[in-house]
Amino acid sequence: MAEIVSGAAEETMALRVVGALRDDIVTMALKPGDVISESDIAGRYGVSRQPVREAFIRLAQQGLLLIRPKRATVVKKISPEGVRQSRFIRESIEVEIIRRLAAQAGAESRSEMDALITEQEAASDADDSRRFHTLDELFHRTLARLASVEYAWQLIDDHKMQLDRVRYLTLGSSSSQRAISEHKLIVAAVAQGDVPGAEAAMRAHLARAEVLLNQTIADHPDYFE
Repeated sequence: MAEIVSGAAEETMALRVVGALRDDIVTMALKPGDVISESDIAGRYGVSRQPVREAFIRLAQQGLLLIRPKRATVVKKISPEGVRQSRFIRESIEVEIIRRLAAQAGAESRSEMDALITEQEAASDADDSRRFHTLDELFHRTLARLASVEYAWQLIDDHKMQLDRVRYLTLGSSSSQRAISEHKLIVAAVAQGDVPGAEAAMRAHLARAEVLLNQTIADHPDYFE
């Protein structure tokens, strides 16, 4: 029994390390090309090297780390193709989410979405990019929940790490204001039960990813494969 408990504890810790490192990579606290080691990360989080090793393997499988035997582990550079595939997966699922929501949404849904947009405006006005990113994620996850398909957001979340890295590099006042305007168009179409309009608004919103990718490659060429 003690071994089972210990194993479960290590698994939980590995998941925590995965979450923390993934956040650091997405937010550019750890930049593409940065070298990291099991011992350094274990020391940072006060854990043994085993859960860190497990976390490294999982992050490598997600395309965020490059583990090189007998050499340093590095944060992988961003794959433009990976970003495009992430966008394809996200758009395919989110368009269906918004179609479903527009066909069934009521007044309560409108009120909740409007409240989230108000919070986004406050974060943008305060130039709080990290807060805005969190609220942006919450907005899209809430759309899935209101459409009664919240698990679909988890599928998106599992495949959008490369896209998130680009989005975080381009967050700023003008970018967030544009996103808010696009969110308002989505919400308006949903509130009116306009399924084609909601779909078009969502596609236009997510299509910005290609523009952001090209902009980021030009601004930070060393961050890309």
